[in-house]
Amino acid sequence: MIVLALLSLPVLWAFAWGKESAWNGQTPSGTDTPGPFRPYYVPPGAKSYDSSSPLVHFTGSWFDSFNNMYVATTLRWTDEKGAAARMTFVGTGIEWFGSLDRSHGIAAVFIDGKKVQEIDTWNNVSRKQQRIFWEFNLPYGKHTIKIRNLGRGRVGSPVIDIDAFVVTEGHTTLPPTHDLSNAATQLGQKSIASQAQWTLEQKGVTGVSAMQLTVISDTHALIIDKVEHNPVSIGGHPAWAALFNLQTRAVRPLKVESNSFCAGGTFLSNGTLINVGGNPVVGGYTSAADFGDLDGLQAVRIFEPCPSASAAHCKIYENHSRIRLASPRWYNTVIRISDGSAMITVNNPTIEYWPPKSIHNSIGLPIYLPFLVRTLNANLFPIVFALPDDRIFIAANQDAIIYDWRKNQEQALPRIPNGCRVTYPMAGTGLLLPLSPEDGYTAEILLCGGSSIDDKKPGYEISSQDPASSQCSRLLLTDEGIAAGWMVEQMPQARHMPDAVLLPTGEVLIVNGAGTGISGYGNVVDQVGQSNADNPVLTPVLYDHTAPAGQRFSSAGMISSAIPRMYHSVATLTPNGDIMVAGSNPNLDRSEVKYGTEYRVEWVGPPYMKRNRPVVHNPPKALMYGQNLTLSVKIPPSTNQAGNIKVALMDLGFITHAVHANSRLVYLSSSLFNDGHSLQITGPPRPAVYPPGPGWIYVVVDGVPSVGFQVMVGNGDGPPVDQTAWDNLLKMTAVDQYESSKKGKKKGKYVDNDAE
Repeated sequence: MIVLALLSLPVLWAFAWGKESAWNGQTPSGTDTPGPFRPYYVPPGAKSYDSSSPLVHFTGSWFDSFNNMYVATTLRWTDEKGAAARMTFVGTGIEWFGSLDRSHGIAAVFIDGKKVQEIDTWNNVSRKQQRIFWEFNLPYGKHTIKIRNLGRGRVGSPVIDIDAFVVTEGHTTLPPTHDLSNAATQLGQKSIASQAQWTLEQKGVTGVSAMQLTVISDTHALIIDKVEHNPVSIGGHPAWAALFNLQTRAVRPLKVESNSFCAGGTFLSNGTLINVGGNPVVGGYTSAADFGDLDGLQAVRIFEPCPSASAAHCKIYENHSRIRLASPRWYNTVIRISDGSAMITVNNPTIEYWPPKSIHNSIGLPIYLPFLVRTLNANLFPIVFALPDDRIFIAANQDAIIYDWRKNQEQALPRIPNGCRVTYPMAGTGLLLPLSPEDGYTAEILLCGGSSIDDKKPGYEISSQDPASSQCSRLLLTDEGIAAGWMVEQMPQARHMPDAVLLPTGEVLIVNGAGTGISGYGNVVDQVGQSNADNPVLTPVLYDHTAPAGQRFSSAGMISSAIPRMYHSVATLTPNGDIMVAGSNPNLDRSEVKYGTEYRVEWVGPPYMKRNRPVVHNPPKALMYGQNLTLSVKIPPSTNQAGNIKVALMDLGFITHAVHANSRLVYLSSSLFNDGHSLQITGPPRPAVYPPGPGWIYVVVDGVPSVGFQVMVGNGDGPPVDQTAWDNLLKMTAVDQYESSKKGKKKGKYVDNDAE
C-alpha cells in the first residue's frame, strides 16, 4: 500500500534535511554525552562558590565532609541551632545548593537582612547537589545571603548544609522603559485605542522557561519547556513543565517523562490537552543537548482537564507503548478540527491525526502532503487554522493553501507578497481574524512579520543583523478575496518571532520579537551570546483590523518593556483580560549571558482593565451548538445601556514559537432584554465555526470586556476513536523507534545513586 510506504519517507526526509539545514540547532562537542541530570548547574554568565570558598563565612559549629558527589568534592554542614552561613556577592541572582535527606531540617533564608523564606530540607530520599533556594530578580548590585539553621524539623538536632552558592552576575544597566503615550503621533498615524494609559508590570517568575504556554483554567496556565537546567526541580532533577498560578504567581512543577523540546499542543473536544512530539530523551539521565533514554519524537503527553483551584492533582501522563504518534515530529503545529480531534502538521511532509483515523486509506498512518515539500526549506511550525467551512488554512515559507482534510485536496492560494517568509526560522505570526454572524462567519487571515532571508543560505551566510520584515498581509478567504490577493501594510517596526494576541474587543496586540536575524541559536554569524537574532523589539503595538488603512497600528499609551523577548518567548490573553508575557531563551541550556534564559513574567494591561467592567453572574458551564442561553449581566452604569454589546467566544490558543494554534474569536448572536441585565446568547451554528472543546466567553460592552468564564462548547464527549486505525498504528510502529537515527547512543535508565 502506498500509504505504508510513506511511513519511512518522512523519517528519512526529516533527518536528512535536519542534518543539512543551517538553522536546525547545534550540538557543541561533549554536550551529547549522557550523565546524571541534577539541579546543580553553572550557566554561562554565572559563577559558583563551593563551601570551601573564603567568600563564604560561617558562624557557629560547622563540619566538613568530602565526597565526589559534592560540588568540588566538599560540603559543610551543621546541626547547631542558630549556626549560619553568609556570603556577599554582586549580581542579580543567587542560588543555594545542598543535600536533602531524612536527617535534615528547616533553614531560614535572609537576603540583605530580610527573611524571605523558611525551607524544610528534609526528604525521604537522599539527594545531592539540589537547589534549595533561588532568587533571580534582584536589582543589580551588592547583596548578602544568609542561611540559618532554625533547629526545627522532623528529627532531633536537624542538619542543614552548604554545598555551593551560584551567583548570577547580571548587568549594571537594563534598557530604559519608555512611555509611548504619543507614539501614534510620532508614527504619523491616528490612534485607534483609547488615549488612556496601558500598564506594564513585572510580577512572578515561571520557574521553567516558557517555551510553550496555554491557559487551562481561570486560575492556572500550563508552561512546557525543553529538558534543561531550570531552577524548579521535581524528583531530584530540574523540571521542564510547571503550572503557573495566574492569581498568586505560585509555580508547581510537573513531571514529564520525555523531552518536549519544540512540541505542539491542542485541547480535544472533551477538554483533554495533548502535547505531541519533541526531541530525544530524558528520565533522569541526560545532558545539556537533551540526550538520554526516553525519546520525545513520537510522544503524546496527556493532560486531563484540571479545573481545581489548587491544581494539586494535575499531572501529565505518558505511555509510549500504547499512546504514540505514527512518525517523529518536532516543530509541529497541532490544531483541533470540527470532529474534536487533532490534526498534526510537519516536521515531515505528512499530516496525521490523533486519535488516529482510517481516513484516505491511511489506517492511522501519516498522510503525504505535497505542500510541505514545496515549502522547504523553511516550513517548520506552519501557521494553521481550522476554517468555518470545515477546511484548513496552512501557511508555510512564502506560500499558503486551503486543505480539505475530508477530501485530501489542496487549494493553492496567492503567494505571500514581497518574498516574505513567515515560518521558522524566519518566523512571523498569524491569526484568524474575528468571525462574526453578521457576515456569515467569513474567514480572513492576518500574517505579520517574518523575514525575506533566502532559505537556501547556509548559516555562515546569515547574520544576526539581517533585517526582519515589517510586513503584515491580509487575505479574505472568499472567491473574490482570493482573486484580489493579499493586502499588504507595514507595522511601525520590523520584527520576526512576534506574538499576536487576540483581545475580546477584536483588536490584536503584537508583542515580543527581534528586529534582525532569524530564529534559533548557535548557527549564524554575529551571534549575540548564542542568539541568532538581535535588536529586540520592546514596544507593543495594537492592530485594529476594522480601522481605515493607514490608521490600524498604534502604540498610543503603551509602555515599552525592559526585557528582551525573542526566541522561545510567548504571550497569551488571560481570563482576567490582561496579557501574560513570558519566556525568551535562545540558548542550548539555561544561560545568564546577554539574551539569556528569561523567567520573569510581565503583564500588559489594556486601558479597559481600569474601567468599570461588566459582570456575569452564575455563568453557564456548557454551550451547545445553536443553543439559546440567558446570561445575567450587570452592565456598568457609566455605559450606554442600549450601547454596543458583543459576546466573544474565544479559544486562547496553545502558544509556542510565535504560533498561536487554535487562537480564535467567534462573536455570538446576542440580544439584551428590556430589563437591562438579561442577555440572550446563541451558541455557534456548527462545529466548523468553533470546533468542540473548551472556550472562554467575554461580554464586551462599549469596548470593555467582562472577566472571561470557561465553557465547554459541544457535548463534552471525546473525539471519535477508530480502533482499527489505532491498532494498525501500534502494529506498524515501535516505541521510540527513531531515537537511534538521532543519536545512536547506548540507552539505559539512570539510577539515582543518591537514593538510600
